[in-house]
Amino acid sequence: MRCPFCAHDDSQVKDSRPTEDNTAIRRRRQCESCGARFTTFERVQLRDITVVKSNDAREPFDRAKIEQSVTLACRKRGVTPEQIGQLVSGVQRQVETSGEGEIASRAIGEMVMDGLRQLDAVAYIRFASVYRDFTEARDFEEFASSVRDAVKH
Repeated sequence: MRCPFCAHDDSQVKDSRPTEDNTAIRRRRQCESCGARFTTFERVQLRDITVVKSNDAREPFDRAKIEQSVTLACRKRGVTPEQIGQLVSGVQRQVETSGEGEIASRAIGEMVMDGLRQLDAVAYIRFASVYRDFTEARDFEEFASSVRDAVKH
């Protein structure tokens, strides 16, 4: 594993353990050149998935992009990193077990929104505002009222 500090190619594993949700292995490593310590995560990848964007551009599925978006939506909301990790792992599992080699970014966005709806209403609205490209305050009002109505029933 390449050291993120000095780019040396060799590092030594000092500790390995499963993550709390058992979806990855966390490894503490130490660079053999500069001695710096860093953490890596090893996850199972069932197959290579290509994400088809709305403009028909294609790119490899990237778990980190989903994790970053969800983390941003959940910022200052009291949602734990473990809850975010579980949501992202659930989305990744859905994508990988869909049986398809390509998946629309819209479908991934809907999976994330379903997870956020159950996790935190404010984070759900935040994510939706970017995902659905809200342009006016009225867009927020309409969406928030639909969320409020869904919670009442």
